[in-house]
Amino acid sequence: MQTLQLENSEFLFQVCELIKEGHSVSIRARGNSMRPFVESGRDIAVLTHADNFSVGDVVLAEITPGHYVLHRIASIEGDKVILRGDGNPYGTERCTVSDLKAIASQFIRKGVTWNLQKSWFWKTYSKVWVALVPIRKYLLALYRLLWLGEIPTRLKRLFGCGRQ
Repeated sequence: MQTLQLENSEFLFQVCELIKEGHSVSIRARGNSMRPFVESGRDIAVLTHADNFSVGDVVLAEITPGHYVLHRIASIEGDKVILRGDGNPYGTERCTVSDLKAIASQFIRKGVTWNLQKSWFWKTYSKVWVALVPIRKYLLALYRLLWLGEIPTRLKRLFGCGRQ
C-alpha cells in the first residue's frame, strides 16, 4: 500500500470536493478543540452534505482560505455564523453560511457509531454542553485532570513538581 501525504488544507479541500459530489467522507479527528467527546487521533467524523444548518450542529467550515475547523455552531444570525469547539471555553471563529462545507452526521468513538441526528443521547449532550459555556473551563479542567491525568502547570509549580 502506498501512502500519500497532503497538507491539511489540500486534504480538506479534496474532502469538500467529494462531499459536493454527494459522497460521505470519514476523517480522523485531529486536535483537541472538540474535547471531551471527540478525541484527537482516536475518533472519526463522518461528514456529509447539508443544505440547512442549525445551532448545535457540528460542521466542517473554512474559516479563512485553506484553514478548516470541525466545530459546533454556537449561533447563526442571517448569513453570519459563530463556531466554537467543544473544548474551547472562550475562543470562537466567525464565518458565513457559505463557508460551511459539511455537517458531521456521525462520530465513531471507541468503535461505537453515534448518529448525530438520531441519537437522543447526542442531541441531549449537545444542548447541555452548549448551555454550559459559562462553566465549561472548569469542566474541561476536571476532565483533563481526572480522565486524562494531565496536571496543569500552575498546580505542578504550586506543589513543587514542575519546573521552577
